[in-house]
Amino acid sequence: MSLSKFESMLKTNAVYFFDTAEFETIVEHYLNVGKHSLAKKALQLGLEQHPEAIALKLLRVEIFVFDGHIEDAVKLLTEIEAIEPHNDEVFIQKATILSKHKKHREAIGILQKALEFVEDPVDIWAMIGMEYLYLDDYENARLNFAKCIDVDFEDYSSLYNIVYCFEMEESYEESITFLNTYIDKNPYSEVAWHQLGKQYYELNNFEQALKAFEYAVLIDETFIGGYLEKAKTLENLGRYDEAIQNYLLTLELDDPTAYAYIRIGECYEKIEARGTAVEYYKKAVYEDPLLDRGWLLLTNAYHQDGDYHKAIYYINKALQIDDTNPMYWRKYAEINIKLSFYEEAVKAFNNCIDLGDLDIEIYIALADVLLFLGEFKDGLKVLLKGRKMYKDFAEIEYRLCGMFMINNKNTYALNHLENGLNIDFEFHDILKELFPSVYKTDEVQALISNYKVKLS
Repeated sequence: MSLSKFESMLKTNAVYFFDTAEFETIVEHYLNVGKHSLAKKALQLGLEQHPEAIALKLLRVEIFVFDGHIEDAVKLLTEIEAIEPHNDEVFIQKATILSKHKKHREAIGILQKALEFVEDPVDIWAMIGMEYLYLDDYENARLNFAKCIDVDFEDYSSLYNIVYCFEMEESYEESITFLNTYIDKNPYSEVAWHQLGKQYYELNNFEQALKAFEYAVLIDETFIGGYLEKAKTLENLGRYDEAIQNYLLTLELDDPTAYAYIRIGECYEKIEARGTAVEYYKKAVYEDPLLDRGWLLLTNAYHQDGDYHKAIYYINKALQIDDTNPMYWRKYAEINIKLSFYEEAVKAFNNCIDLGDLDIEIYIALADVLLFLGEFKDGLKVLLKGRKMYKDFAEIEYRLCGMFMINNKNTYALNHLENGLNIDFEFHDILKELFPSVYKTDEVQALISNYKVKLS
C-alpha cells in the first residue's frame, strides 16, 4: 500500500506523509530490486520528513557504503553511534566497512561485540563466518555457520558454506559425517542429500553417491542439480543409457543447456553411437556458439571418421573462440598433415611451442614436417631446441643424426647416432624410414654393425 502510494506521489509531484517504518520499507524494497536511484529519492524524502530517524540514517550509511563513499559513511555512523551506541545495525555497518578494507579480524571483533546486544544472533554468526572465510580460516568459519544451522535447519546458505569449508580442507569424510548427522534430523532435505552425494563422488565412491542423488530427486522430482549429478555418477559407473535418460530429464525440466547436450553426446560416443553423439554436439554449439569444447568434440568425431575437411572446419571454429589454446593448435596441425597442408602444420606446431606446449611430440612432429618440406636447417634447429629439454631420447638422437648428415656435418651426425644406439638400439630403424640415404652410408652401417656385435 505504502509503495503504490509513494509511486503515485512521484507521478503527481504531490507530497504525502509517511511514517518512518513506511519509508524504511520503501527504501529497502528499492534496494532489494536494484532500483538505487528510487531508493535514494525515497530516503531523501524520508529524512526530510523525519530528520532524526536513526533507521533511515542507517539506510543512508548502507547506501554510502554501496556507492563507495566510505568517508561519508564513517562520519554518519559516528554520529549515529553517539546517539545509540548499542544499536546492532551500527556494529554491522562498522564491520561491513572494515571488511571492505580487508580488515577482517577487526570486523570479527566488532561483530562479536554486537552479539552482546542483539536478540537474534543468526545474521551476526553468518557474517562472522564469512569474515573467517575471507581469512581462509575454515574451521572457525564452519563453527559459526554451524550455529546458524542449529537455530534454523533450513538455512541452506549456511549448510552450503559448511560443506564448502570441509571441501577446502579436503575433509570429505568429516563432511559426510556432518551431512549424515544433519540428514538424521532433517531426512527430507534434498539439498543435504545432494551435497552428501557430491562428497561421496569426490571420494570416487560412486555407488554411495548414486544412492544419495537418487534420494535427492525422489524428494524433489524437479531438482535439476540432482539429476545432473546422478547422470554424471551413472557415467562413472559405465551406465551410459541411464545417464542419458537423466540428462534428458534436465532438458524437460528447464531450458536446454549446451552442457547437457555435450554430456549426452559423450555418453553416446562411449556406447559407440558416434552419429547420434555428433547430433548432440551440434545442438550444443547451436545453443552456445562460443562453447569451444563443443567445436573440439565435433572436430574429434570427424577426425576419427577420416572426414578431415569437416574436422578442419570445426577446429577453425574452436580457434576463432580461443586461439591461445595449444591443444587446439596441435589438433589443427594433425588435421592439416592429413590434408597435406604442411606449411599450415608448421605454423600450428610453432604456435604450440610459443603457447607453452613443449611436449617432445611437438618437437618431433615439427621436425618431421620440416624434413618432408626440405627445410633441413630449420628442422635441425627445432631438434636442438628439443634436445635441451629432452636429453637421452632416442627419437631425437636418431633424427639429429639424419639432419646433421644431410647438412654435411658427419662428425656431429655420428656422435648423435652413437647416442641413439646407446639409448635404444632397436629404434635405429627410424633412420631407414626417415633418412634412407643416410641409413645406407658406410659410416652409419659400420657403426650399427659394431653395436650389433656388442649386443650379440
